Amino acid sequence: MTSSPRRLQAELASLTTEAFRPELAEIDQLSTLEIARLMNGEDAGVAAAVAARLPQIAAAVDAVAERMARGGRLVYAGAGTAGRLGVLDASECPPTFNTDPAQVVGLIAGGPEAMVTSVEGAEDSRELAGRDLDALKLTPDDTVVGISASGRTPYAVGAVEYARALGALTVGLACNEHSALAAAAEHGIEVVVGPELLTGSTRLKAGTAQKLVLNMLSTITMIRLGKTYGNLMVDVRASNDKLRARSRRIVALATGASDEEVDKALTETGGEVKNAVLALLADVDGPTAARLLEESGGHLRAALAVAGT
Repeated sequence: MTSSPRRLQAELASLTTEAFRPELAEIDQLSTLEIARLMNGEDAGVAAAVAARLPQIAAAVDAVAERMARGGRLVYAGAGTAGRLGVLDASECPPTFNTDPAQVVGLIAGGPEAMVTSVEGAEDSRELAGRDLDALKLTPDDTVVGISASGRTPYAVGAVEYARALGALTVGLACNEHSALAAAAEHGIEVVVGPELLTGSTRLKAGTAQKLVLNMLSTITMIRLGKTYGNLMVDVRASNDKLRARSRRIVALATGASDEEVDKALTETGGEVKNAVLALLADVDGPTAARLLEESGGHLRAALAVAGT
């Protein structure tokens, strides 16, 4: 049900992310450098706001990783900037962690078209969120992360409510306290960054905060799932020249092997970085490395322990 314009105006006026800052009312009269300094000063406080929610973020990560280890998916759902940030984070998981494109999914109200243009009314529909999630055939092992700066966006709240009713894990990421989104989710994360430099422009500090939290959710989850070895991206997918060069460098850093040995190991393992590292460190052939990793659930350290290294 859509709020009346007057009621919605009052609702927005009560949100920290929408607050007007009279001290900035003449910002357009400042020099470019002065405005840049103001923006930079505003951004400096975002990391501290995220830091205040680290326990909630860590709890959400552990819950997500537990389900993904059982084959579950991570699904982001949001509208506008929040939705775009979710799609961005999801799209970067396959090349970074060699995940299946269906393993981390970004849903944006209005569909792919909304990535580059506004789709009027899409964010106001809880029903649309349900339809988008219904197409994914959610299971209790899946996680849905609703993202909304205001914490009231119907699409994000509807996504979380729909997912929770099906038994999936739910996370609500907002930038206002006491938000409907956090209340609807099993794990509520409210990163309060305060009023924006431009009143209501939540692609600024709120967007930066959301990006930082989404980075943590996906990256630390993947670390927990064994997608890294130390701080090396051993599951990176070498899909272009830069990533092929990075793959060789990662194998060299992890093993201390010569260029010739690295190239030989990557050739024998079909370019799989993690397999090549295991083959070199455990002194096994490619097929043995693949078998050890499969038996160890893809965790390189566990496979090395089994190999007695």
